[in-house]
Amino acid sequence: MHRRDFAINQRLVLLSGFALVIGVIGTVSAWVLLGAINLFTNLFFYHTVSLASRSPADNALGPWVILVPVLGGVIIGLMCRYGSEKIRGHGIPEALEAILYGKSRMSPKVAVLKPLSSGIVIGSGGPFGAEGPIIMTGGAMSSLLAQAFHLTSAERKALLVAGACAGMTAVFGTPLAAVLLAVELLLFELRPRSLLPVALACGVAALLRPLWANAGPLFPLETVSPTPLALLSCAAAGLACGALSAGLTTALYRVEDLFGKLPVHWMWWPAIGGLAVGIGGYVEPRALGVGFDVINDLLTNHLMLSAVVALLAVKAVIWVIALGSGTSGGVLAPLLMMGAGLGCLIGPWLPGGDPRLWALVCMAATLGGTMRAPLTATAFAFGLTHDVNAFVPTLLASVVAYGLTVIVMPRSILTEKIARRGRHVFREYGVDPLERHFVDEVMTRDVVYIEGSMTVRDVLKAYFGPNQAHRAYPVVADDRLIGVIDRERLSRVPVEATGSRVASLLQDTEVHYALPGETCRAVGARMAVLGVERLPVVASGEDRALVGIISRSDLLKVLRQVHEEESRRERLLIRNTSSA
Repeated sequence: MHRRDFAINQRLVLLSGFALVIGVIGTVSAWVLLGAINLFTNLFFYHTVSLASRSPADNALGPWVILVPVLGGVIIGLMCRYGSEKIRGHGIPEALEAILYGKSRMSPKVAVLKPLSSGIVIGSGGPFGAEGPIIMTGGAMSSLLAQAFHLTSAERKALLVAGACAGMTAVFGTPLAAVLLAVELLLFELRPRSLLPVALACGVAALLRPLWANAGPLFPLETVSPTPLALLSCAAAGLACGALSAGLTTALYRVEDLFGKLPVHWMWWPAIGGLAVGIGGYVEPRALGVGFDVINDLLTNHLMLSAVVALLAVKAVIWVIALGSGTSGGVLAPLLMMGAGLGCLIGPWLPGGDPRLWALVCMAATLGGTMRAPLTATAFAFGLTHDVNAFVPTLLASVVAYGLTVIVMPRSILTEKIARRGRHVFREYGVDPLERHFVDEVMTRDVVYIEGSMTVRDVLKAYFGPNQAHRAYPVVADDRLIGVIDRERLSRVPVEATGSRVASLLQDTEVHYALPGETCRAVGARMAVLGVERLPVVASGEDRALVGIISRSDLLKVLRQVHEEESRRERLLIRNTSSA
């Protein structure tokens, strides 16, 4: 067996074909969602039926604007209670839960209600982004497609994530960031089986996006190249953004806990959250809705500091309250706005770079720290602006923010929601040590086996008596493995038949074995499925010549080595003072 860099998967071509279709589905889903947001924005704030993109901040409702998000919250509460409770929340945690615990199965009801509910929430002024809902919607549509065919749970996962990331690409025009989001947050693996479909779907969505949206970056920007002094500024910006990320996450779940203590049914919580949104929108209208225009103004320094302070404070408060109420909405766009606002505030005191640089840097670092996805945040900032000069400062600040939140917070804003449902998500990714080692590296080569020509009586006496050394033994006839025998199997033989050969007991049984070139992970999985603690190892499947045996204890040798690598501290370079 030839050893390869990656596991062979003959269905990779099939999954790639599905991915091309899913790229189209994700693009259409994004177009429908953004169209729904525009439709409801015009209905709620301008009382017209139109798909034109308009900001809720330009409304002329006066104090009546306070009631608009309340009305949206009432509708969402009813949809959640009588439609599907799964449409509540950010969108990404729900997708994660479906991937990790639901075998990547989503219902048609979610695929329909999630974009509709998100359109109503954001269209009625909800301070959210479209990315979380589109990830949920694109994932649900792809999951439904996958469920119509004979696919494994792992294959459905790849297609679900492909649809989710294709939808994100169609909204923001950032295919690389969407692929990295899949790797850092959704896939929980890095295999051709999953990476290739995701990348293909995102590529298709990126190519189709100009058919209904403006080509080019969403927020075009070109800053001046930073000086070496910017290194210290990046560290300071990263720490500030990490603190903001931790503060927002903590505040969100404390607000959620407070809603849980209210003496009213959770169906009414979105309306209560909507009241806070309405009051905030009356005080600071530009805090309503997605706010792409506001983000652009922050990145280009078109707002006075006093306006930035008011906008940042109101946006943070209404976003935390609204999301804590359990309504439907995304977290990316609000984090972008709040991060950019923070950059505008601290930028004048950060030397070494263009004043506009720090709004972009803090925007990405806040996203990277809050979602624990620094590579996604860096690629996302670049994809949104195409600003090459900001790439390194953005990476540095995002990593610093990420490091700070990893140290001070046990979970991210996304995984905390899943943890509160009793399910912990461990997000450290690495190659399974059992995947890196092969059977011939750990197997026992000196094998004790039984000759098939022996009688059952002799086998019981010689191998299963008081001095029994193993629970089961491989059986060999004519230098060929014919099966494995244990005491339980022999005990079922009638006394009068104990003179028969052992080989006769294995005539109609399936022979299970391992090959020397197989990975320990593959063999361990097979042992778990078969419910056995050891497998004989044969040279090849054709001649089945016994060359060894692998047991559960052999597999543990690999983990013992990993433990030593992780825990044993050594000094390898020791100064020899005597030879100096």
